[in-house]
Amino acid sequence: MSEIALRVREMFTKGDHERDAGNMTPEDIERFDDIVYGTDEKWQVLDVYRPKGMEGKLPVIISFHGGGWVYGDKDVYQWYTMSLAERGFAVINFTYRLAPEFQFSAPLEDCNLVVKWMLAHKDEYGFDTENVFAVGDSAGAHGLALYCNFLTNADYAAKFAFTAPAGFHFNAVALNCGVYRIAFGGKEDLTASLMHAYLPNGGTQEEMDLVTCMNYMTAQFPPCFVMSCDGDFLKSQMEVILPVLLKENVPFVLRLYKGEEIPLPHVFHCNVKLAEAAQCNDAECAFFKEYCQ
Repeated sequence: MSEIALRVREMFTKGDHERDAGNMTPEDIERFDDIVYGTDEKWQVLDVYRPKGMEGKLPVIISFHGGGWVYGDKDVYQWYTMSLAERGFAVINFTYRLAPEFQFSAPLEDCNLVVKWMLAHKDEYGFDTENVFAVGDSAGAHGLALYCNFLTNADYAAKFAFTAPAGFHFNAVALNCGVYRIAFGGKEDLTASLMHAYLPNGGTQEEMDLVTCMNYMTAQFPPCFVMSCDGDFLKSQMEVILPVLLKENVPFVLRLYKGEEIPLPHVFHCNVKLAEAAQCNDAECAFFKEYCQ
């Protein structure tokens, strides 16, 4: 285990436990927990959440969680993703393989396995596979953007040993407080340390090319809801992705949220106790419903 991964996991765990203290499963949510979608019963597991009383197939949201490539799982994201299900969706909340135990491109491969699992179990869990959306935050937004490139750019997909389900696409996605271009800032740079844990060769030029989202975005990239907030340390990353979306004529909505009294923190939308989180999540789900067929 790398020292940086341990420090990030300890710090993020403490913060998330404090944020989510007292949260309980909403009474209007039906949940199906700890479903294995791959071969690894520890890492490749997911939950499905549906609103009670809504029969038949529902549009789907897949959540690609954040955590600096080294932290996070479905349990941390259950409260946020159940709140999305309350807005009329079947939500898939999955855990994926993290660095340093596993390295790039394990998270993309796991997301691909989740999509294949969803397509195979659409009748069992009531998934409307004609209307599939995804959310990703922070490093999860990075992973989701790369997976969207994998789905929409054949040249990028050819660089990987796994293949996408034939014909599958997201109707739209939400990229929340994301990182899209990774730059090393010096010897003690946190991102550089994380990349050394995440990338098999520590961040060669070829590897950095592969994990720079904008290098492979095309006009087929799905419509995006791009969000950040006033206290987000990754706020400037919006300046990186927006010119490419504009250049490729990808439809998008841009939102910058601001706290009333103090700045909103990075990935504030995951805190279901915040009014601003409800506002953001309402807007994203409304955006998705605009792209339902």
